[in-house]
Amino acid sequence: MTANTFCLHLPRHTTATIKTQASRGLLGRWALWLTELRIDVDLSGRDIQREFDALYDRIRTNHRTRDAMRPLPLHLRGLVFRLREADGEYFVYAIDPLRNRIVAYTVFNRLVEVDRRTDRHLRAPHTKVAHGYRRMGIATAIYRWWLDSGRCLMTGARQSAGAHGLWMALARDYELAAVRIDANKRVQQLQMPPPPGFFDALDTRLVLVGRDCHLADFTQPAACSGQ
Repeated sequence: MTANTFCLHLPRHTTATIKTQASRGLLGRWALWLTELRIDVDLSGRDIQREFDALYDRIRTNHRTRDAMRPLPLHLRGLVFRLREADGEYFVYAIDPLRNRIVAYTVFNRLVEVDRRTDRHLRAPHTKVAHGYRRMGIATAIYRWWLDSGRCLMTGARQSAGAHGLWMALARDYELAAVRIDANKRVQQLQMPPPPGFFDALDTRLVLVGRDCHLADFTQPAACSGQ
């Protein structure tokens, strides 16, 4: 990080495994393929608004950070959205202007697991939303903005149950693919469906493909065995 940026500290996570539920269409097929899913469970949400308030104070008192933020053309229940870019990562803040506070943020992280070619195309999103502002579609609006801008998303090593549900919902409108990151940090597109249990490995991920993007731009074929 450079001197004019600040760090957003994401919470520690624990791991659990859940069973996915079958439904119709694409979601049902993915539920059958991904019979078990690696899950992140966030256990540190009690003081989330306190964290957001401290973050907002840092932004307001750092004129370089404040001046680097630009508005996003997102309109959702009176909230305003601001974007900041630093070192190739993107930070989106949802602000309630009536209460003058941040109520959610998304960081689009670079993936250290992939090579430079792939880094140009993919970011891993992580979103936190304050209590009282959940189920408003904030993360959905931000992710759609990103994908409609012609950029792609990859999951991290684990997902929360809520994040996985969001990805399945977005898969109705955007191409969803399974990939594997090999030992050389290259992304291999998997044949569908992948074999049972393949997603137990931490090097297998999901990708949402943005508008006018193509998987072939940053993937190569791989055997469905993952070998």
